[in-house]
Amino acid sequence: MQEQRIDHPIPPTWDSNSVILILGSFPSVKSREMAYFYGHPRNRFWQVLGILVGDPVPATVSERRAFLLRHKIAVWDVIASCTITGSSDSSIQDVTPNDLTPILTGSSIRQIFVNGKKAAQLYERYLLPKTGKAAVTLPSTSPANAAWSLPKLTEAWRVLLDFIG
Repeated sequence: MQEQRIDHPIPPTWDSNSVILILGSFPSVKSREMAYFYGHPRNRFWQVLGILVGDPVPATVSERRAFLLRHKIAVWDVIASCTITGSSDSSIQDVTPNDLTPILTGSSIRQIFVNGKKAAQLYERYLLPKTGKAAVTLPSTSPANAAWSLPKLTEAWRVLLDFIG
């Protein structure tokens, strides 16, 4: 797979009622193909959220968007554009970060969460100096994070319920 410069193709999901913001690093190849967040069929993001709130796992992009907004969850990524090979977070270079200002000023975000260590590193480097808001790092829902079972991930992500539950 070849390294390429890519602009983030997916707009953020949020509205004025959003109380938490979950940031990933950059969309995977599957997410870019689907044109929505966490599109890889083995990514556990949607399963974890469904279990936490007691809703069926949303399948389509419109169902996923409605699910997030219904539960006051905003989702986006740290990176606006970068050079990346496939979906490999470790290959990310030449980062241009996203501007979170519209979300943070236009909603009721009480806490920012980052999905995985790479998103946490990128957030701390590029966005924390601008937002001044510390983010809570959650274990990655990526299939690459095979050490974390679905029950273990769900338990770690249960902290979201303090804000949306």
